Amino acid sequence: MNTAIRSNYKKGFVPFGIAALLVSLIGGFTAVLGPAFVADIGIDYSNTTWISLALAMSTAACAPILGKLGDILGRRTTLLLGILVFTAGNALTAVATSLAFMLAARFIVGIGTAAISPVVMAYIVTEYPPEETGKGFAVYMLISSGAVVIGPTCGGLIMNAAGWRAMMWVCVALCAAVFLICMFTIKKTAFQKKKMTDFDRAGSVLVLIFFSLFLCIPSFGQNIGWSSVQFIAVASVAAVSLICLVFVERKAGSPVFNGQFMARKAFILPVIILFLTQGLMQANMTNVIVFVRYTQPDNVIISSFAISIMYIGMSLGSVIIGPMADKKEPRTVLTFSLLLTGVGCGIMYFFTAESSVAIFAAALGILGVGLGGNATIFMKVALSGLSSEVAGSGTGTYGLFRDISAPFGVAVFVPLFTNGVTSRMTEAVAGGASEGAATLLAAVSSIKTLTVIELGCIVAGIAAVRMLPRIHENN
Repeated sequence: MNTAIRSNYKKGFVPFGIAALLVSLIGGFTAVLGPAFVADIGIDYSNTTWISLALAMSTAACAPILGKLGDILGRRTTLLLGILVFTAGNALTAVATSLAFMLAARFIVGIGTAAISPVVMAYIVTEYPPEETGKGFAVYMLISSGAVVIGPTCGGLIMNAAGWRAMMWVCVALCAAVFLICMFTIKKTAFQKKKMTDFDRAGSVLVLIFFSLFLCIPSFGQNIGWSSVQFIAVASVAAVSLICLVFVERKAGSPVFNGQFMARKAFILPVIILFLTQGLMQANMTNVIVFVRYTQPDNVIISSFAISIMYIGMSLGSVIIGPMADKKEPRTVLTFSLLLTGVGCGIMYFFTAESSVAIFAAALGILGVGLGGNATIFMKVALSGLSSEVAGSGTGTYGLFRDISAPFGVAVFVPLFTNGVTSRMTEAVAGGASEGAATLLAAVSSIKTLTVIELGCIVAGIAAVRMLPRIHENN
């Protein structure tokens, strides 16, 4: 890369940053979509889970596929196509009249998201100087988490004033505006397109099948039954597709999953730590809300602001802690941010039935700061040394694991807490306690147990951090 191009990397990032902002802002807007839709068409609120899952499935499973497509078609073309698909999905959402229609619309939105996000990360990896990638990812995280802070509030205001369909048409208008901005501001480059004959079609299909089913497995097990025919069928198909995926990718000339890139310690260890910390700890947002509902059912403040509290913390962590990894060894900075995550989790051990909003805010806020710092540094470490030829597939692959870590955490830690409350309540009532007293005792006891388990995960994560290669030496 010549000096003139390198000097304009920040200016060149602007349209990509706007595209990332679009995805995050509309994601925040539509956080209030599920309950409003199911109430509008008169179906049970439990169906909101499937609406969220449809989006998560395509966002995660399609990321490495469309990232790979970006390596073939180029960043500009892939980004514009992604925004078009994203726009179409939101337009279909606005006119959805049934649950099946809505699920298909949200799945299409996820496909658009999966095309946009890897392109944005690939730009940072390939255009930013190595010593500036931490700052680049910090800006990306700030855009992603900051937009989610204001999105639910803005979406809720529009929905209350004009309904959820009007809110979705506002989203469509924003999509159209961003498409025009990107089309006229992202310059065509001398990128040489590769032949579509090189595209790993079989691997792409198997990636889509396996990771879509992988995200469904916890929901099927919890909602239908771990021994049910439906769960066994989904788990079996997922297992077969995984075996086929491994076999196909070994034979592929240009696989969706780049084995050489994924086999590095700098990729494997961050992904492990990602699941141990980012995925599991984000479930605390839900668990704190549930804890308050058990112990203080009339306290609606934390339920209203829990998302904003954590995401404000994540925004701060991404811009304060993340860029530190450009100047100091990432392992050291990552250890510090994980310790902050531990402090946020540890505060939960002191929750009581009478705890104030302040202690809930402190736990989620500090946790968010740690998570924001972690996420930025994970990207820097996992994507280090990624060549421009495989930037799309590499960032897409990492994006897949990042996107499934949070649903994984919710699937593990939310039932762990709620089932613990239920079993302890039953024991307390059997011992002669009133139902009200049993609920309070069970909630406090379960949150303490959850805290101890989470702290153990953080200790394991820190141990894995110490095994990471020294990035600055490698650069």
